[in-house]
Amino acid sequence: MGASMVGEAALVTGAASGLGRATALKLAALGANLCLVDLNAEGLAETQALLSDSGVEVLFHPADLADPAACSEAVAATVAQFGRLDALCNVAGLIYVANSHEMPLDQLNRTIAVNLVAPFLLSQAAIPHLLKTNGAIVNVASSAAFIGQAYTAAYSAAKAGLVQMTKAMAMEYVRQPIRINAVAPGGMMTNIALNFRLPEDAEVDLVKRYSGLRGLVEVEDVADMIALLATDAGRGYHGSCVTIDAGITAG
Repeated sequence: MGASMVGEAALVTGAASGLGRATALKLAALGANLCLVDLNAEGLAETQALLSDSGVEVLFHPADLADPAACSEAVAATVAQFGRLDALCNVAGLIYVANSHEMPLDQLNRTIAVNLVAPFLLSQAAIPHLLKTNGAIVNVASSAAFIGQAYTAAYSAAKAGLVQMTKAMAMEYVRQPIRINAVAPGGMMTNIALNFRLPEDAEVDLVKRYSGLRGLVEVEDVADMIALLATDAGRGYHGSCVTIDAGITAG
């Protein structure tokens, strides 16, 4: 990649497993000190252990990002620990699969809170610090933002909103020394995929329409792109959403 984050600091949400963990490992390899954020404290400890020989400083920060206060607190903790913030990687996400007419309100609210509101609030708290460091925000959207996916209406809406939020913020700060981008992966072998359960009356052929002819996307490939966008090597990207879905949204 040719990039370095030695002496810099990054906040990675969803760092207890899957793409968040892979992103943390990539950024650590570039020399970044890390604040690891996730609801799953046990998984965060496992990620922290994997980074024990990385030579970077790691802050362990369990938090429920559905709580608005937790978002600003995570940013404040990062800056207090490292004295700066150079990259915010909004990787945390969740999905509830349901018939739209049967989805409980608490699931709808939590879907929007974690996938859309939390990235906004984290960005809101992080931007003043990122402006000082010429830093970057990388949001993790989904191929679900671009195609209609049965049984995931709330998730798809949140991810579509995240893409548009990325573009709007990028335009707002287009004259400022900050880069704001997103990636949109297709299905990956993460906890979200492992816990994906269709409604009992689901029509499987509808799901196959967005399952992809080339199989799942490699987590490592998406983490590589996040790391690129988080560093100066991604200086040409601003307001972009890089789709990494093995052709799901191609046609």
